[in-house]
Amino acid sequence: MHDRGSIKWTSMMIPEHVKMLQEIRERQNYKQKPVISDYQKEEINIHLQMAIHNDLTIELEYFKDHDYHKIKGKLLSVDVLNQYVNIEDEYIPLDNLTGTWID
Repeated sequence: MHDRGSIKWTSMMIPEHVKMLQEIRERQNYKQKPVISDYQKEEINIHLQMAIHNDLTIELEYFKDHDYHKIKGKLLSVDVLNQYVNIEDEYIPLDNLTGTWID
């Protein structure tokens, strides 16, 4: 007898249960926001300053929605007061930055 595993059981579940199981599977793939050391913060700060003052292309890695994302482009502004950077018309909180690279 050939067992179809979860396919067999999901057909007998109500839609709310199927949705709940999908959400549980998604949450298992969630990543934790990393703790950035003072050294890493200083390195990020230096790269941001170099990129903004010398009009350099920069690649930023940031944490959002339980995952890491990257964006590359020209830094339009760094707002220290409101704690965000503006790159390619996307506003990223400074606390979410996890890494920077300059081309």
